[in-house]
Amino acid sequence: MPTITVEGPKMPVEKKRRLARGLWEVATGVFDNIRPDAIVVLIKENEAENVCVGGELLCDRETGGAGQEGAGQGGAGQSGAGRKGG
Repeated sequence: MPTITVEGPKMPVEKKRRLARGLWEVATGVFDNIRPDAIVVLIKENEAENVCVGGELLCDRETGGAGQEGAGQGGAGQSGAGRKGG
């Protein structure tokens, strides 16, 4: 059974539905010899304080401070995640 795992920032359930459905639809076209109901999509949400890119926690990148409460929700793997300017 194919399993697709996506890791990223927290997002509303409606966005998760769209993401999961879109990935599932693509996978059903690729895995045409596997029953569509056997394809699994997992969404793992990561807090910015739990993701390090380039030796720096995303929460520190986004706020410019050390682990401030409510620090940004940028996800790992996003282009320019948490960078100000540029």
